[in-house]
Amino acid sequence: MTWLELYGRALAADEAAAGYYNRNVGLPSPDGKVNVRIPLAAADVMDVRLWREEEVLARIRPYVGRVPELRHVSEDPRFQVHHFIEGRVLDSFSPRGTSVPDNVVSDVVTLMDQLVRIPQEKAPEVPEHWPASGDSSGFGRLLASLTRDVHATYGEEYREAFAELGIPADPLAVVEPRWDSLTSRPFAVLHADLHRKNMIVADGATWFLDWELALWGDPMYEIGIHFHKMDYPEEQRAAVFERWRALLPARYTAGPVYDLDLYVAHERIKSAIVDTIRYSKQLATATRPQQEFLIGRLAKKLNAARELWGLPRDLTAARVAGILAPWREA
Repeated sequence: MTWLELYGRALAADEAAAGYYNRNVGLPSPDGKVNVRIPLAAADVMDVRLWREEEVLARIRPYVGRVPELRHVSEDPRFQVHHFIEGRVLDSFSPRGTSVPDNVVSDVVTLMDQLVRIPQEKAPEVPEHWPASGDSSGFGRLLASLTRDVHATYGEEYREAFAELGIPADPLAVVEPRWDSLTSRPFAVLHADLHRKNMIVADGATWFLDWELALWGDPMYEIGIHFHKMDYPEEQRAAVFERWRALLPARYTAGPVYDLDLYVAHERIKSAIVDTIRYSKQLATATRPQQEFLIGRLAKKLNAARELWGLPRDLTAARVAGILAPWREA
């Protein structure tokens, strides 16, 4: 069987796991089971994209053990083939908001430590416009610029919905003055998408998937976006942060907790905007239980951002459902 034939089978498969940017299909091959990873052509880009995932996987492999092994890359048509990792997705037994097993916490912090030890010359190339290592303020502004662009791009279509949900005309005004205060830290390779659906636990070990959003940037952002997406109980979050500061070299974790809070604040604002758009598009084809799940989750994300904007955290799922009715009933 050729790689192209495997790709054809993946396209025709009824069962697949899809994120925002890729469709994943597990298939048998002469070399064992593999994961065929196909980009979703219609995906709206709402995250900073720096490198191609296959280049990241190839470069970090000598430094990070529990990542997918790259078997094949095709340019035309675009797809990758990874070895298939058997195990349980963390989210399936430890959903968002609950404590995770201690061995997973240890593996996450170990991964972050492994990543900061990758020399810059061994990482994929960084474009000239990218902030220089140590320019944490420039890195923060770069992240915020994409969030601002997404808000502007969809501002007209979602004008009424944004206003009713409490998303201000300038949603980043509350964080914009704070970027100058960030502590300078040397940059490192970041996964930038470490959440429960991107972790597979097998035989007590955690494997880390989906490196499509990997970045070269401030390690404080890595732990900040991780906290935002994991939604640990407060006690475990504090323990993870302490482990992170104890394990990584001090220059990568320097600075006050204020820096961490700033990155988390940005992610809450970004999530309120981006997920309003993403979830509204999913509502039209979702089943009633799926709609209820999406609306409930979005209400929680919006309330977290509303607090930053000085608004009460009183947006109910029913209210969100009413505001998004045009998309839900489409």
